[in-house]
Amino acid sequence: MPTNHSHTNPNDDRLPVVVLISGSGSNLQALIDTQSDTGIRIAAVISNKKGVPGLKRALQAGIPAEVLDHKNFDSREQFDQAMIKLIDSYNPKLVVLAGFMRILTPEFTRHYAQHLLNIHPSLLPKYKGLHTHKRALEAGDSEHGVTVHFVTSELDGGPPVIQARVPVHSDDTEQVLQKRVLEQEHLIYPVAVGWFASGRLRLEGNQALLDGAPLPAQGFQHTAVSTFDPPLE
Repeated sequence: MPTNHSHTNPNDDRLPVVVLISGSGSNLQALIDTQSDTGIRIAAVISNKKGVPGLKRALQAGIPAEVLDHKNFDSREQFDQAMIKLIDSYNPKLVVLAGFMRILTPEFTRHYAQHLLNIHPSLLPKYKGLHTHKRALEAGDSEHGVTVHFVTSELDGGPPVIQARVPVHSDDTEQVLQKRVLEQEHLIYPVAVGWFASGRLRLEGNQALLDGAPLPAQGFQHTAVSTFDPPLE
């Protein structure tokens, strides 16, 4: 990736990360709170919407917060080009999508290939796209969950890194199920980011590797509730 050291502290050897958001930033908060555990330094938070709570979370943590409004651009391609330029000014080694509600162009995903993670509230490959909790309930699923995956040009289609599963109860509403899944999101996103920061996690071709070994098709199955480094099975 192109580099620009204008925002870099040479005495800080933590992995510089840029986080992209569009809303409340609860996964951003989980990453902010675990920076020392995961070995990352959030260099900037960028939102495509102004005034969202996630920007306030960044500023409260002393992290530069930027807004790049997609409505100010004539095309998706122009917006993504401007986003690339802004992201690269912070010289990140990893870009993390945390509720970033934009479909990315192939140019963007190629530019950050192998350095781009997303979290999606379903057990991928099930329920790509939106309204995952509603779709799980309508399908009568007995379990639901969340997946952290590398981002490729296919929407929600990059190789999974880690999943957490939750039960679906017969009296669940969409909101209740979302809350149960969100709790797991806040646990597993720092795990995946920490693995990447320590060099344990990488993408080769279309295969996610952990400690040099290929991860299962649906990623590592996370069962621990509070540890950042679950034992490998």
